[in-house]
Amino acid sequence: MFKEGMLALVGQGFLETIYMTVISTALAYLVGLPLGLILVVTDKDGIHPVSWLNSLLGLIINFFRSVPFLILLIALMPFTKAIVGTVIGSKAAIVGLWVAATPFIARMVESSLKEVEVGVIEAAQSMGASPFQIMTKVLLPEAKPSLLVGAAISITTILGYSAMAGIVGAGGLGAIAINYGYYRGQEDVMYIMVVLLAIIVLVFQELGMRISKRTDRRL
Repeated sequence: MFKEGMLALVGQGFLETIYMTVISTALAYLVGLPLGLILVVTDKDGIHPVSWLNSLLGLIINFFRSVPFLILLIALMPFTKAIVGTVIGSKAAIVGLWVAATPFIARMVESSLKEVEVGVIEAAQSMGASPFQIMTKVLLPEAKPSLLVGAAISITTILGYSAMAGIVGAGGLGAIAINYGYYRGQEDVMYIMVVLLAIIVLVFQELGMRISKRTDRRL
């Protein structure tokens, strides 16, 4: 049965999970969004093809996406310690989540931007728009609904990563599920953590879909 101390622990774990997920998602988008733009712009069918840069970025992104998250988290420990001074806790987990999520988000952004109709881009080019103007005034605004859906998917994926990070000492609901539900055999704790994580995922997904629909000018 849940005791008062456990309720406080769950409350702290909930806040840690939200903190890790939101901060790492924001950091990943700071890098992943420009990377996705570059991938689209430098593609052979893009507005400014640069084959070697596109291939290099694609190779790097695919490499990091192919590494299992837990292995990547362990491999990044020296880098994590150099950045935040520790390899355990929520702050340390954010570094691993950021590195793991960035290539995923870059591909999500690339996919969303490629959904923009070619005719819209060609119309902007015919009016003399520069590549930068096409990126900021055509590609991003036209792809906004799809980008928001991708953001909802990304944040729920990162939430799943944050739960796995509990295995290597990160905080959050995942750590509680592992430390108390699995190692100490308190199955009720594990099931409650699973339900809480599922609820958070559903809330993020619903918010993302609602915002996407409201910003979709095609509806």
